[in-house]
Amino acid sequence: MRAVYGLYPNGDSAQQAVNRLRAAGLADREITVISAQPMEDCEFGEMDKASWMWWIACAGGLTGMSIAFGLSWVTAHSWPMNVGGLPTFAWWPNLIVIFELTMLGSILATVGTLIVSALLPRKGQTLYDPEVTDGQILVGVEDPAEGSIPGLQATLGAPPGARVKTI
Repeated sequence: MRAVYGLYPNGDSAQQAVNRLRAAGLADREITVISAQPMEDCEFGEMDKASWMWWIACAGGLTGMSIAFGLSWVTAHSWPMNVGGLPTFAWWPNLIVIFELTMLGSILATVGTLIVSALLPRKGQTLYDPEVTDGQILVGVEDPAEGSIPGLQATLGAPPGARVKTI
């Protein structure tokens, strides 16, 4: 993997680098920004924010709830029992099971979505620098075209306090 990236001491200089990369013609999906903490004050903190996780968690919850309803219904009607004229399926005792399986479905769907969206089982090398854990902000481009590397180095080195690296 080839990459050109800069390390920046604060969000303002990292935002300048992102803006310069955009002005150079790179799309947001081609720019990698890595920070040790959320950078909600900066515009680049909003990149790649859209997610389907909420909808998938809701679908997991609905799936868990429907399984709980089915399980409770089948359990109540599988064994004939004299309940003295009351309904065979009682809501109050089954609400606990319905709630727990709804939450289980939602949690499992959320964790599964997190694993898939974070690409946790990655193979190969990814762009990272240990200085990110010390508070630096990494802004870079993975796999740039061979002829564009000197221009990217100049673009990433322009904001104050930048240290540009190439791997």
